[in-house]
Amino acid sequence: MCGTILGGAAVSAQAQEVEQITPAVPANDTIQSIVVNGSQRLEPTTVLSYMKLRVGQPYTQEAADQALKDLFETELFKDVSIRNDQGAVVIEVVENPVINRILLEGNKRIKEDAIFPEIRLAPRQIYTRSKVRADVARIIELYKRKGRFAANVEPKMVQLDQNRVDIVFEINEGPKSKVQQINIIGNEEFSDGKLRGEMVTKQSRFYRFFSSSDTYDPDRLAFDQQKLRQFYLTEGYADFRVISAVAELTPDKRDFIITYVVEEGERYKFGEVLVESEIRDFTPEFLTPQLPMKSGDFYNAKQVEDTVERLSETAGLFGYAFADVRPQFSRNKETLTMDILFQVAESDRVYVERIDINGNTLTQDKVVRREFRLNEGDAFNSFQVKRSANRIKSLGFFQETLEIEQKQGSAPDRIILEANVEERATGELQLSAGFSSVENFILQASVRQRNFRGKGQELRASVSYSSFSQSIELGFTEPYLFDRNIAVGADVFRRDLNSFNFVNNNRETTFEQLTTGFQIRAGVPITEYLSASFRYGLSQDDVTLEPTLFFTDSNGDGIRGNSPADACDPIIAGRFLCDALGARTTSSIGTSLIYDDRDNRIRPTRGQSIVGSLDFAGLGGSVKYVRGRLNASKHWRVLGDFIFTVSGEGGYIHPLESRSVTPGDGIDDVRLTDRFFLGEPQIRGFDIRGVGPRVVRSATIPGLDANGNPINEIVEATNGRQTDDAIGGRAYYLGRAELEIPLGSGARELGLRPSIFVDVGAVFKVARPLLLTDLQTQRQRTIFDADGNAIGVAPEFLTVDADGNATVTLDAVDANGNPNSIATNFVEQFFGDSASPRVSVGFGVNWNSPFGPFRIDIARALLKEPGDDTKLFTFNVGTQF
Repeated sequence: MCGTILGGAAVSAQAQEVEQITPAVPANDTIQSIVVNGSQRLEPTTVLSYMKLRVGQPYTQEAADQALKDLFETELFKDVSIRNDQGAVVIEVVENPVINRILLEGNKRIKEDAIFPEIRLAPRQIYTRSKVRADVARIIELYKRKGRFAANVEPKMVQLDQNRVDIVFEINEGPKSKVQQINIIGNEEFSDGKLRGEMVTKQSRFYRFFSSSDTYDPDRLAFDQQKLRQFYLTEGYADFRVISAVAELTPDKRDFIITYVVEEGERYKFGEVLVESEIRDFTPEFLTPQLPMKSGDFYNAKQVEDTVERLSETAGLFGYAFADVRPQFSRNKETLTMDILFQVAESDRVYVERIDINGNTLTQDKVVRREFRLNEGDAFNSFQVKRSANRIKSLGFFQETLEIEQKQGSAPDRIILEANVEERATGELQLSAGFSSVENFILQASVRQRNFRGKGQELRASVSYSSFSQSIELGFTEPYLFDRNIAVGADVFRRDLNSFNFVNNNRETTFEQLTTGFQIRAGVPITEYLSASFRYGLSQDDVTLEPTLFFTDSNGDGIRGNSPADACDPIIAGRFLCDALGARTTSSIGTSLIYDDRDNRIRPTRGQSIVGSLDFAGLGGSVKYVRGRLNASKHWRVLGDFIFTVSGEGGYIHPLESRSVTPGDGIDDVRLTDRFFLGEPQIRGFDIRGVGPRVVRSATIPGLDANGNPINEIVEATNGRQTDDAIGGRAYYLGRAELEIPLGSGARELGLRPSIFVDVGAVFKVARPLLLTDLQTQRQRTIFDADGNAIGVAPEFLTVDADGNATVTLDAVDANGNPNSIATNFVEQFFGDSASPRVSVGFGVNWNSPFGPFRIDIARALLKEPGDDTKLFTFNVGTQF
């Protein structure tokens, strides 16, 4: 049966029981014998050892009371009574039960494995009320740490046989205790809202359902007092103080009301600001003009802290690692000015005694050591230490917060540099699968190990498969060849790209491009921030069309591509696709010049990067061109922890051969497969290859214009009777401005990095294709009935309007005057060859999820040109190992 354990004080309750069961006894009886009754687990001699009553001693009321207290203090007994019958003392005991098991009920927010380690009671221990009360208090404290101050715990005891019990803690977790209101008293210069904005704790509001900042936390209350003080000190209020900070429970015991009482004080300005230096070549005359604060500026404690740090770093540039910079303040309350003297104490020039690397279990020491810009024995330089830390972080093998610690060496002029690294996953596995009405099943997989065998080598492989494309690529990079600062690498690839469209729900492949090749690369540094790379690549492209669909029927047997004389039919395939047919080999060499002083190549927060590339194709092979590209980016920290990035790139390809047969024949000297294309993911808000020159072929039906004249109306693409082929361009440009928004510590721990962005770009400059080059006014075409039987020929007419759009029309009757089973009208249009900027804006989120890196972008195109394909939502997901 389950009974409630009372929560009153045990000693007082037991004392009351003693008074009730202890009879009045003669004061001077001598104890003749002592007998213990009721003990089960304990021996009688053990019970006697806990008290001071002994045979031969006088029995008094005081001695009996003390014996009761001694026995109850052992917490082994539920009840004790003492009887004295003319010196024969009988002690009756009822032992506390043994705990069989401990159960928790009602706990959902805190799991059992978090509660059991915190409580003292355990199976096979002796049950005591004091331990139960202590464990109740511990469980309630756990819930308070989780912000649930309304939590209640009621212990129950279930009596079992053999004097055993089950202890059940019935937990009512209650809701999270929110901060209902934050009151500030004493502020005159700044509003309550402004000051609340500086605090970590927020008032509970309905729109904060994803945040925990409105949960009451006593530690956060103390932190907010410090935040208030920091804010006022940066605004010049040097005398500011928080008089009191009180958190009170609301009457329903659910939420808190926090009240701050503050005293702002007077606002100070900087008075005289000087530097006093005892270090040679570190003169006040040089340093004082460099100070950021000037006399008359409002006092800013953060500026003073930054100045101390800057002076220390500057001393480090001179080799003084342990320079002691101390600001001395002189406050004048009459003039409300703060004089500051930065004292730089004398110190010895320091040299690097040793470089220690700890925590790297997989990565070899040499991989980390070769990124240090200082060697053992070199003069200390704080800039080079910081640069070394940035280079190590840029490897991507260790934690982003890595810092190189500076420790005192064996002598005052010796320093030990210690890099305590925490290795993280350097392998990346990206998997994506999907289904679309166009490509059916899509599967993409790539694996990349950026620290292969712990040597800093990169090994990667990727495969993709869909009804649109199949590819496989392998690559390897050795960043330090024979432990010298020379990077080499190689890539091999095979790509099979199919472009297709649908006519009457039947898929027709427009062309197939099969590319096989390899590339070898090498890179060498020129200076700390400048490097050069060289590459050679050889590839073969084979572009084909399905002859039975897109070739002519020269002998009239009704089967296209059946005769050697059959060729690509521009009326069906389009002139630009017919031009791309054939096999060709590209042998190219290239070089790049790279300037990069970013603090982190993976997630930069400051610095810039500039890459200029030039490639020449024509070192053998059948393709000849010169292609140049320029990429640049710059990163700033703005408004605190916001990261602002501006990047731009552009390129141009110039042909070194002429492919035109006749002037104006629509053949561009740069092949379709060598041109630039632009779209997702380069410029968000547009589809893959959704920007730039394209040819759109649309089916038409007879109709009438507003004046009643007959016209051919274009059928919407949703009817499956429109093709949209991007043909690329010789030139492109792309720009981006992105602002990464900092989040709270909780979101940062989850790896969330949201941003807003603006993308702008265009691809352009291509010879205007002749949409239909056969300018005959009439020719014959074989017509088939619904069963596929040839029923004769029909005249085929081609007309070209003033804008160069071509229309092909099949007569509605065959040569015998019978109605044709198929009558085809279509129009081709050329769009997008314009340098006009396409602009999109949007926001995205990077998330280092438990499943791997995840990126979501939502973007809307603000400026576009006719023919451009837009896309609102994109995402990508992968995983790491």
